[in-house]
Amino acid sequence: MKVSPRASQARARELDNQDSLAPFADRFVVQEPHLIYLMGNSLGRLPRATVSRLATAIDQEWGRDLVRGWNAGWVAAPARLGDRLGQLLGAAAGQLVLGDSTSVNLYKLVLAALALRPDRHRIVTDELNFPSDLYVLQGCVRTLGGHHHLHLVPPDDDGISIDWQRLLEAIDERTALVTLSQVAFKTGYLYDVPAITSRAHDVGALVLWDLSHSAGVVPVELDRWGVDLAVGCTYKYLNGGPGSPALLYVRRDLHRTVQTPLQGWFGHRAPFEFDLKFQPAGDVTRFCVGTPAVLSLLALEPALDLLLEAGAAALHRKAQALTGFLLELFDTDLAPLGFELGTPRDPARRGAHISLRHPQAYRISRALAEEMNVLADFREPDYLRLGLSPLYTGFSHVWQAVDRIRQVVAERRYERYSEERVGVT
Repeated sequence: MKVSPRASQARARELDNQDSLAPFADRFVVQEPHLIYLMGNSLGRLPRATVSRLATAIDQEWGRDLVRGWNAGWVAAPARLGDRLGQLLGAAAGQLVLGDSTSVNLYKLVLAALALRPDRHRIVTDELNFPSDLYVLQGCVRTLGGHHHLHLVPPDDDGISIDWQRLLEAIDERTALVTLSQVAFKTGYLYDVPAITSRAHDVGALVLWDLSHSAGVVPVELDRWGVDLAVGCTYKYLNGGPGSPALLYVRRDLHRTVQTPLQGWFGHRAPFEFDLKFQPAGDVTRFCVGTPAVLSLLALEPALDLLLEAGAAALHRKAQALTGFLLELFDTDLAPLGFELGTPRDPARRGAHISLRHPQAYRISRALAEEMNVLADFREPDYLRLGLSPLYTGFSHVWQAVDRIRQVVAERRYERYSEERVGVT
């Protein structure tokens, strides 16, 4: 039975009133009150505290203190903030560091992992993985002279989830490394990290997880799950800002043997001894390379404060509630208009974004952005992707977004826009 728009809107308001995380929304910069922002899985909003933190960093730490800022905290920022993020991701201190980009960190860890398994040459990943991760893996294979090969597991028949049996069968005694994204970037499919990690370890392989679309919205317990290696960006649900430094995790017991393929002075045990021979640091900081991007690191700290204050469990509960409510509205309002669901329905198998498939998804996304005050991204070939950030997305935002999507399609507003791709989608 179809629910009336008025009833579903009232339901959204009721859920907002019950939401313990709702007050966090006021702690983000919102310059366009009528904008519905559903791209937290591409670029998180700006925390208000970040504005003042960067002002202090620029005016006082850089402007006044100058080079003295390094000893006042800058030099320790990659490891210090890594430890703070580790609290959210279930990683004890000394195993997580911030710096470089996700792709650069992935490159470092892939080559490091393969060096630990010199007699194995298979790298297992899947076709749902983020293309940049696949490009990095292809580059690693080429760097190693083609002795290694990628094994890409295809998705299930629905195109949304992975073929579980094929994945498990692919992880065998030939496998050196399994590397996957915990949440698939396009469909939102959520992997069973403990099960896959256990399977890899049973056959002697290492596992490297990309947390870019999962950190801050789904449970992550790196230490408890026995994860070997992990990377991920901090500008999505972690709200670190455009191009903010990426995370890199190496399990503690690997520190004795793992070596970084990119040796830079900030990975040295004593950078300012200026030793002519590289001597790696004794912990994860050996994977640091060049001078850290201090301002970007400092911009991330207020966002981490908010996430840790909210707590990982509450963030996950809110993410599940938001996506669940969106699916209810999808069934009543959007499915009758020709939309198909591009994300698993099972809450245990989805992250915090919902993908809606429609033949006119690109033009719909343009109409939403240009005349309906809704920002949602498009992914080829026909995915309209809605990212729901627990800290600042409300249930009323979800209701309004669905109502405006309905209007765009029912009134055929998307027909005003060209299929020609324009810039960043």
